[in-house]
Amino acid sequence: MTSRRHASSWYAATANPHPPHPALEGTVRCDVCVVGGGYTGLMTALELAERGMDVVLVEAERVGWGASGRNGGQIITGYNKPMADIERWMGRDDARLLWQLAEEATSQLHERVEKHGIRCDLTRGFVLAAVKPRHMAELDEVVREMRDAYGYPHLERLDRDGVAGMVDSPLYVGGLYDGGSGHLHPLNYALGLADACLAAGVRIFEGSRVVSLETGLLPAAVTARGRAQARFLVLAGNAYLGGLVPQMAGMIMPVATQIIATEPLGAERASALLPRNTAVADMNFVLDYFRRTSDHRLLFGGGANYSGRDTPGSREVLRFKMLRVFPQLKDMAVDFHWSGKVAITMNRMPQVGRLTPSVYYAHGYSGHGVALAGLAGRLIAETVAGTAERFDVFARIPHMPFPGGQRLRTPALVLAMLWFRLRDLL
Repeated sequence: MTSRRHASSWYAATANPHPPHPALEGTVRCDVCVVGGGYTGLMTALELAERGMDVVLVEAERVGWGASGRNGGQIITGYNKPMADIERWMGRDDARLLWQLAEEATSQLHERVEKHGIRCDLTRGFVLAAVKPRHMAELDEVVREMRDAYGYPHLERLDRDGVAGMVDSPLYVGGLYDGGSGHLHPLNYALGLADACLAAGVRIFEGSRVVSLETGLLPAAVTARGRAQARFLVLAGNAYLGGLVPQMAGMIMPVATQIIATEPLGAERASALLPRNTAVADMNFVLDYFRRTSDHRLLFGGGANYSGRDTPGSREVLRFKMLRVFPQLKDMAVDFHWSGKVAITMNRMPQVGRLTPSVYYAHGYSGHGVALAGLAGRLIAETVAGTAERFDVFARIPHMPFPGGQRLRTPALVLAMLWFRLRDLL
C-alpha cells in the first residue's frame, strides 16, 4: 500500500477518512485505463463503470492529490471567457450548446453529491466583487450576456450597499451575486467520487506514476512496477501531466496558486464577514478569492504565479492582501498555507480531444475546473460508449500552443502577466 500523503493544507487536515489504495504491480487488463485521480479522471471512471465497463484508474500520488484537492473550492458558472468570444470562435449554435453543457456541469456536481452522500460542505452562492468603478460597466455587460442573451436567471446586481451586505469590507464598490454558483470542500468531493468509483467496481491504484504510454491499437499505461492494458486510454493529469505526452506539453501552462486559512474566528465573527456564506472573487485579472469554512475560518487565495513556481514569502503576501479586504482580522493568525498547480490554456477554454481513436484527454480548465472537469469526464465516457456529438463540440474549440516553445513561453507569459498586474492597479 502507498504511504504517500496529500499536501499539507486545511483540506487535508479536515479530510473524510480515505484509506490508501494499492500500487499497480504486474499487468492488469481492462476496458478503459484512466491516468490521473482528480475530478476528470474520477468522473470519467465513474461514468464508464456505471455503463458496465471494466475501468482501472492509476494515480501517481493519492486520489485528489493535485489541483482537485488543493483549489479554492469555488464552483463558478460558465467558462473563463465571455460567451461573445466563444460565439465568435464557434458560431451561435455551438456556443449555446457549450453554455448548456456548462450548466449541466454544475447540475452534475450537485446530483453526484446528493446521490453518493458526499460530505463536502456544498453551498450555493457566489459574489463577483467590483474593486474599481470601471468594473461596474463590465458587470453590466456580464448581466446582459448571461441573463438577457443566455437566459441565466440567478443573477442579482449589487451596488455598494448591496455588496457590503454580503461582504463586510470597505474595498468593493459593487458586485454581482450568482445564486447558481457556490463552493465546497474540494478534497472531500474528490474522495467522495473515489468512494463512488469503488462502489461501481473501478480498480484504483495509487503511488503508481505512469512513466510511459503505448498509444497504438491496444493502448497501455506503464508504471515502474506495472502495466495497465486497455481498449481505451484516458489522460487526465492536467497540470501534473508533465512531459508524458510531448506533443501536448506546449498546449497547457501550469500555474502555481497559493491559499491561506486563518485560525478559527468563531461562528459569530465569521458570519459577520460573509453573512450569506458566499464564495467571493474580485474582478482584477490577477484576482483574489475567499470564503468561509465549515469550522469558521477564512480561506483566502490569490496572487497566481505564472512562472509555475512557488513564490517565496507568499504566506505573508496573502495575509497582507487579506487584511486589505478585511482589516478587522489583523489580530488573527494564519494556521495553514499551501500551494498547488492548475493548468491554463492559451484561450482559457478547456481542451478536450483525442490523440488517437483510442486515446482521449481533457485538461486546461483555467480556473473553472471544479465543475467543468466532471463534465469532461462525462463527455469522454459518452464517446467511449459510442456517442460523440457533445464531446465533438468541445473538440472543435480552436486551441493554439503558448508562443515561445518550452524555453521561452514562461518568460513571455510572466511579462504579459506583469502588464495585467499593472493594469489592475489603475
